[in-house]
Amino acid sequence: MNAALQGTEICVFDAYGTLYDFNSAVARHRDAIGPKADALSEMWRTKQVQYTWLRNSMSTYSPFWQVTGEALDHCLAACGITDKAVREKLMNAYLALDCFPEVPAMLERLKKAGKRLAILSNGNPGMLDPMVKASGLAGYFEAVISVDDAKIFKVDPKTYELVKKRTGVTSDKVCFLSSNCWDAHGAAQFGFNVLWVNRGGLPEDNLPGKIVAQIKDLSLLPAHLGVS
Repeated sequence: MNAALQGTEICVFDAYGTLYDFNSAVARHRDAIGPKADALSEMWRTKQVQYTWLRNSMSTYSPFWQVTGEALDHCLAACGITDKAVREKLMNAYLALDCFPEVPAMLERLKKAGKRLAILSNGNPGMLDPMVKASGLAGYFEAVISVDDAKIFKVDPKTYELVKKRTGVTSDKVCFLSSNCWDAHGAAQFGFNVLWVNRGGLPEDNLPGKIVAQIKDLSLLPAHLGVS
């Protein structure tokens, strides 16, 4: 067990890239997209996140669904893909992304051990709720929290404050999990105990907020919490 997580009352997960594989949207429609599928997938995610940061800086919040579509439109144009049917397929796929393989068993172990579980995501409820339901994981989470309630995206502190407002758990009792290093640092700077799910084996960003530890995937979370 990780000593820093000894007082954990709730595990809060980021959704996209942490529990759910955003690359699965493009992978599902690779044949329709063609040879630029991998480039499109990487560009889409990069532009999607970039747009949230830029909107925060410009104080121009819009729901993540809109931002996701705007990012996709840019990327389709950059890749020279003009088929509107491809856009529709990809946006619909975002409502039912695949969870990572280790996620169901990990959640089951934590749930059986009596751990409280929740999601905190940039996604708005209209896209989060269908995805969580489609994956069959909805029953594991006591709350699916959206930054839409704060009308601002991560890493603004108001987004992490939503966890306390929704669950009643103070920041020092939260174990936060994210595959996005910038999100991990933002949550750590806020006061959460953070595990960075470093799926890509990347170097850590040089940002404020001390991360407790890195894990390569979520199958390692139970051990850090002392769950057998």
